[in-house]
Amino acid sequence: MPDSLDTLQSLTSLTVHNATSALEQGLDAIRSGQTKFDLRNVKAVDSAAVSVMLTWQRAAQDAGGVLELKNLPTNLKNLTKLYGVCSLVSSTLTAEDCGSAGGHAERSPSDLHHH
Repeated sequence: MPDSLDTLQSLTSLTVHNATSALEQGLDAIRSGQTKFDLRNVKAVDSAAVSVMLTWQRAAQDAGGVLELKNLPTNLKNLTKLYGVCSLVSSTLTAEDCGSAGGHAERSPSDLHHH
């Protein structure tokens, strides 16, 4: 099973503009058995990044694996905290990484929809 972190190192942004291609790139890697992604080169992010990472995580779990996202940039960690999904994005994020953003406690996905 591949163990390289190189698959997504070419990714420099994870925004609505490239979310579909980044999503497919990650899903292809997961299908080939890779579960460790290095996001050190990602500089630009928006809310689409969170959706992409959650989809990667679900795909890895469905394949019987655990997604490990390495070197998440601070702005991306902050978005996952803001949406309350930090610990859902990657099992490798520590409690310190997932500390509450703006004083809000981490929420479950079911807490995120509006009624």
